[in-house]
Amino acid sequence: MRVHAKVTRVITALLIMIASVFGQSNANSSQANTNRESPPLRIVQEIPLPNVVGRIDHFTLDQKRKLVIGSALGNNTVEVLDVFAGRVIHTVPGIPEPQGVLFVPDPISKLYVASAEDGKLRIYDGKSYALISTLDFQENTDNLRYDANEKRIYVGYGEDEKSAIGVVDATTNQRLDDAGKLDSHPESFQVESPGSNIYINIASKEKVAVMNRKTHQVKEWPLTGVKANFPMALDQADHRLFIGTRKPARLVVMDTDSGKMVANVPSAGDMDDLYYDDSRKRVYVPGGEGFISVFEQKDADHYEEMARIPSAIGARTGVWYGKRDRLYLAVPGRANQGAAVWVYEAQD
Repeated sequence: MRVHAKVTRVITALLIMIASVFGQSNANSSQANTNRESPPLRIVQEIPLPNVVGRIDHFTLDQKRKLVIGSALGNNTVEVLDVFAGRVIHTVPGIPEPQGVLFVPDPISKLYVASAEDGKLRIYDGKSYALISTLDFQENTDNLRYDANEKRIYVGYGEDEKSAIGVVDATTNQRLDDAGKLDSHPESFQVESPGSNIYINIASKEKVAVMNRKTHQVKEWPLTGVKANFPMALDQADHRLFIGTRKPARLVVMDTDSGKMVANVPSAGDMDDLYYDDSRKRVYVPGGEGFISVFEQKDADHYEEMARIPSAIGARTGVWYGKRDRLYLAVPGRANQGAAVWVYEAQD
């Protein structure tokens, strides 16, 4: 079995190399800008996910201990990866369809996991991963965010008119009053900090909900010509909201002061996460179609696709680790290849 595993890793590495060569060739013939000596992302590592099957959802970081933590939704587990050792060091089992996962560092030091199947938010010790508490949000808990200034956890949950953004005190683990109610399930959302707004993708209704968490009031920004808005990132300094849509596959940029759409450009499709690289002024959009779109921010209103970097079918979630210049991409297992996290290094 050890020999077989070693052979599998070698074959996988060769496949990655081949994909990189041919994928970059394809990218060079696309509309992406190719006047570069090196691609903006290059694959540098593969971290196997042994015994993980099915869909892989969202990720989080424990930066102090150099850990990447991901929800293996189809496996009902959360996987903890040591990025230096390049391996899984712990598995948290028994979580029905984990979706959002959030690590909050010291002095809180807790891991929060949202479960789609039973609607519960599970709270674990950040070092031992022992279960501390469970909060019941009734239905489809999903994305999680943390406001370090207020020490609050924000929880997207619910379906239809029972949807909302819930709030948990990170210190006491107590559920507080909801930040506000919604008319449909919240997908990705971003929390201003400092500030009072929460920007929320309502994918089923082609709109962005803007929730004031102080007044609990909600206003809406309709999206024109695009649907299925799932991932979102925020550049708070420049007042820009980045949204990925699947129908059609686009990167949409909105002005958070006016609610106006300032950019709408073709992108990798079937995305579920996207990331803003503030130091390089780039947006990374991993598409489940098998490549990552890399956009350069020319200025706050103009974006150009630099490259389409080859990845794998179904690889649409992960996490951007800015301090290490690394994009960690979740690659679901296939018939001829086990699940893994592919690691891309950002290049200037």
